[in-house]
Amino acid sequence: MRLRDNRAGDGFGVLLKTAGMQLIQIYQCFCDPTRLRILHLLSRSSLCVCHFQDILAEPQVKISKHLAYLRAREMVEVERRGNWMIYSLPEKPKRELETNLKCLQDCVQSDPIFKRDLRALAKLRTKCNEPSGALVGR
Repeated sequence: MRLRDNRAGDGFGVLLKTAGMQLIQIYQCFCDPTRLRILHLLSRSSLCVCHFQDILAEPQVKISKHLAYLRAREMVEVERRGNWMIYSLPEKPKRELETNLKCLQDCVQSDPIFKRDLRALAKLRTKCNEPSGALVGR
């Protein structure tokens, strides 16, 4: 199927914005390695930006940019706790997101980068208890 705009007024553009847009947004989010790693970690635990910095070894500005991208597309939720911004997966994700997150979990089992991220998360859990509610396993 070839995508086209709605200049002809045939309603095709409206169809894309309703039925398929959620799936398109999911795959746009999944096409970046950093966002994939963030989503994988969030499938295990709620985290703040500083936790992502430690685990992914990336600067705060890069992590925050990716989290804002994911948040704008309703792929993550955020809650303020004092000075901390705690990110998590949606409590009630849309079916398309939930299905693709399960697929991500299956696909990354043998990938060394994702395995390393989980080891770093486990290490972080042993030495860090702040803020309350972050680093809580799913």
